[in-house]
Amino acid sequence: MLRLAFAAALAACSATVVLAQSDVIAQRRDLMKANGGATKDPAAMLKGEAPFDLAKVQASLAKYQETSAKMPALYPDNSKTGGDTTASPKIWEDAAGFKAAFEKFANESKAAATAIKDEASFKANFPNVLKNCGSCHETYRVKKG
Repeated sequence: MLRLAFAAALAACSATVVLAQSDVIAQRRDLMKANGGATKDPAAMLKGEAPFDLAKVQASLAKYQETSAKMPALYPDNSKTGGDTTASPKIWEDAAGFKAAFEKFANESKAAATAIKDEASFKANFPNVLKNCGSCHETYRVKKG
């Protein structure tokens, strides 16, 4: 009876670890998708496919800041694999650099939010924010097939 109870407890703990791992992977994937969604309107504005809209730009920059604050905590050691993650091992090899990249993204997003007042300042500042976003992806994401 004791063995059965121990086996059940062990199975429950194992399931909890797997669920927790999948949960942080899902959370970070959802946050990155939200960032992608937040980039859609400003990208269209930069390409001249949509009219400049300061409110949408500011909302995007606020989303980037929010995401940057949450993301570093969503990479515990037990989430290196599984859940169809695209996280590069470099995240855990260079945890300080990874965290610094999110801090830089948050700071650049905040600075851009302050600097962007019109279409001209948007076109001058927003591409730098996107460049930072892209460089982090190049360093810390594994591209899937």
